[in-house]
Amino acid sequence: MRTRTLVVVLVVLAVLVPTWYVAMQGEPPSEEIAIDHSVSEIRPLDGFVDTPTKLSPSQVGVIVWVALLALLGVLAFFHRFMDRLARPPEGESAAVTDGGEPSGARRPSSEPRSDGGVITFPWIETDDRWVVEYHDASDAKEGLLAMGGLTVLTIAFAALFTGEYLTLARTQFFGIYAFGMFMSLTGLTVSYYAWFMPHVEVAERRDH
Repeated sequence: MRTRTLVVVLVVLAVLVPTWYVAMQGEPPSEEIAIDHSVSEIRPLDGFVDTPTKLSPSQVGVIVWVALLALLGVLAFFHRFMDRLARPPEGESAAVTDGGEPSGARRPSSEPRSDGGVITFPWIETDDRWVVEYHDASDAKEGLLAMGGLTVLTIAFAALFTGEYLTLARTQFFGIYAFGMFMSLTGLTVSYYAWFMPHVEVAERRDH
């Protein structure tokens, strides 16, 4: 584990541990209220994990912060994943990255295509902005497999969510199915960006 990652984890734990200790001193769980199954067949309290039937405001606050930190970690993971797949390896291009013009740069910029034509970006390029690096999408088979699998997962989770709504309506299963469906949709977006969109880097001259 890198030092910066370890420092971030320690800071998060230093905040969460005492906060969670304070939250545990909240109100005790209240008595469970069961549904009369002679009237309805839904079982919203059924689940695979035992949970308290009542939470104090401080406990809710800690859970929300933990969820937000977990979401931040997921976003960071997806960002690194896209960057590593979409960005070409270091040294593959001779283009400069500090905003300057590379030697022999053409403006408006153009990149040769495999069919002998050129790629231009008239909606991006101006007298003070130009494209310094362009790499076409990889269109790798891994991307097709990933998007196909994630599409199947999205449909499956959506069907499970609908089925749960029409039958037992268990709250925990609602959450799991919704989480799986939205994360599958997120993965579809990430996969499309990483494998099927070109990498374009733009430099811009600014007056200081």
